[in-house]
Amino acid sequence: MNQEAFLAALGEALGAGQVLRGEAIAERHRSDWSGVAPVLPLALVRPRDTREVSAVLRLCSEHRVPVVPQGGLTGLAGAAVPRADAIALSLERMNAIESLDAAAGTLTVQAGATLQSVQEAAAARGLLFGVDFGARGSCQIGGALSTNAGGNGVLQFGMMREQALGLEVVLADGRVLPMLRPMLKNNTGYDLKQFFIGAEGTLGVITRALLRLHPAPRAKATALVALPDFEAALVLLRRLGARFPGALAAFELMWRDFVQTSLRWQQLREPFDAAHPLVALVDVAGEDEAALREALEAALAGAMEEGAAVDAAIAQSQSQARAFWKIREATAELPVHMHPPINLDVSLPMASIGRFADDCRAALDARWPGHHSLFFGHVGDSNLHVTTDGRAIGGEAEAFERMVYAQVEARGGSISAEHGIGLHKKPYLGASRTPDELAAMRAIKQALDPLHLLNPGKVFDL
Repeated sequence: MNQEAFLAALGEALGAGQVLRGEAIAERHRSDWSGVAPVLPLALVRPRDTREVSAVLRLCSEHRVPVVPQGGLTGLAGAAVPRADAIALSLERMNAIESLDAAAGTLTVQAGATLQSVQEAAAARGLLFGVDFGARGSCQIGGALSTNAGGNGVLQFGMMREQALGLEVVLADGRVLPMLRPMLKNNTGYDLKQFFIGAEGTLGVITRALLRLHPAPRAKATALVALPDFEAALVLLRRLGARFPGALAAFELMWRDFVQTSLRWQQLREPFDAAHPLVALVDVAGEDEAALREALEAALAGAMEEGAAVDAAIAQSQSQARAFWKIREATAELPVHMHPPINLDVSLPMASIGRFADDCRAALDARWPGHHSLFFGHVGDSNLHVTTDGRAIGGEAEAFERMVYAQVEARGGSISAEHGIGLHKKPYLGASRTPDELAAMRAIKQALDPLHLLNPGKVFDL
């Protein structure tokens, strides 16, 4: 590769200011939220539309230059960390909300638009986008699709995959796949867009998306429910799912270690008169707030009668509901209070989650007495987060990961529920994928990116 000739061709194709080099590349483009050591890329390229993305990838293909796509850089697995021999391709300038069809419940958006901008555009028309998580103000739609992100709304609406009616994708050689078709029913061969959702930019670059929107609920009821054990949590989940079919918007489960830590960090009051092994945070959507609270109260009273709940508090206002959610959102405090936090994001068969948490805690107690570990998660969609303070385990992050992932593998679970593989989880991918599955994935990669230029070294090695 003639590096100078390549960079000159990039500058000519995109214009001044679109290609940055050396110290002109901001620190934030040298890594992501994963904590992977920063790397200065060959160049940072910031296209403004699909045509320019296509031109960039065509040049990279011709000159054999690797490409690392970057969204909002909020990923926790290292998928957006650049390489010294690669360009970083930032979609931040491609942030337009192009159109919204309220009657059809669809929104067309460029990949660099933030999740929050999509949510606000939908809300302005009385609609709701079905995915939400804490990085909403920074993360980008393209990145969320590329990692098939989840978050708080999965139980009701599904992950990002379920929100995507269509995609526009640029392949490694610059060809554009125009898959922005709004029909739910379209059985014309392979559903190609699915190859790129969750692929972490290794198969193509998502440039635009046609997203599904939902009617915004007129009311929401929120409750904290104290539980005696995990089996009771499953009983409560089934009861609420049956009582509010399609309207159970959240079922967040917090073990005592998480609740106690959250209250201490944020200087909050205990939500109940006594401490309990588990606390569920529940959101139910509906049409009338008073009627919804009454129905939720009756459902929780029934759960308490049969021993599936010990105590419950129903928010009487939106401010009280936000206060309940503040307990769960202590995850924003992890980087401040843990040194560093080691975050694992797994999913398991639902019936196995309680025993998995108990066995993990016992193994941690045996190896690192005095460790500070937290168990919490969405659980209603089989997702559990395990976080420990790196300093409290002597910085043995890899040993911690091996221990937890061995427990996941033994139960037939997934080492990544919603954060992807990137660099962090690549060594453990075999715990959740068979050799034949990995071979099929490599065959797809070879077919769509034969030169292995797109996000090389991420997810798996070729």
